[in-house]
Amino acid sequence: MKSGIINVYKEAGYTSFDVVAKMRGILGIKKIGHTGTLDPDATGVLPVCIGKATKVCDLLTDKDKTYEAVMRLGVVTDTQDMTGQVLEEHAVTVTEDAVRRAVGQFVGQIEQVPPMYSALKVGGQKLCNLARKGIEVERKPRPVTIYEIRIKNIALPLVTMEVHCSKGTYIRTLCQDIGQALGCGGCMESLVRTQVASFAVADSLTLAQIEEAKKEDRLDQILLPIDQVFSAYPKVYASEEADKRLVNGNAIEQMQARADEAIDEGDLVRIYLSDGRFVGIYHLNEHQFKLKKMFLETT
Repeated sequence: MKSGIINVYKEAGYTSFDVVAKMRGILGIKKIGHTGTLDPDATGVLPVCIGKATKVCDLLTDKDKTYEAVMRLGVVTDTQDMTGQVLEEHAVTVTEDAVRRAVGQFVGQIEQVPPMYSALKVGGQKLCNLARKGIEVERKPRPVTIYEIRIKNIALPLVTMEVHCSKGTYIRTLCQDIGQALGCGGCMESLVRTQVASFAVADSLTLAQIEEAKKEDRLDQILLPIDQVFSAYPKVYASEEADKRLVNGNAIEQMQARADEAIDEGDLVRIYLSDGRFVGIYHLNEHQFKLKKMFLETT
């Protein structure tokens, strides 16, 4: 099977690791990786990397993400969502204008204290495992960036928001912090990840749909090429005489390739063999394209 990326729709009840295990069974290959955990009850986009594409897992994990979240005001839980034990309940008497003002305070660079019920490790142990034992440890605030919060609907005590944020953002914590700022508390009711880099929820496929594609020998139709991840980088095509050097992982002279746009010193580019096969990511240094990461499929 070729390497590439499948845009999986993670359904409720599955962990990200469950999805990878299911994909290994469906595809019959071991080299598969996911691109960032989603809570079991959360749904939405989970790009899954196959074969050589596993080299881009970290790159996709680092990308901005977009979520649609429903926040429930007036309820505080130990997990910061509605799956947890209710710790506090308060009447919700705030106005819609107050909600909008409070939400606006969290746009930009903010600091979040990671929740105890998370996969983050402290001292080699996952916080969620400690939390299940009733152990709470100190967590340092971490900077994250909220690029935009668009309120889609307010039907108090529920607020539906679209959140565009940086990696490492906990939407559960955002909901709790907004509730705290309003003085009535809050937690996350539901969460859908709608976008990771160029991968959109509208184009994602359930595990059942992927299994059907496998049975019908249509995997090539749903397997997205690795170079799609790097679509922002200029394309560079090598000359035939440079092909061998690229295949062996060597640098090539800038004059041994052609590009569709101007390339400046230090730029990252996508380089292709003269026959159009994607080689990898290179950077221009002293008039040479030097390898950063290779993805070339061997034949």
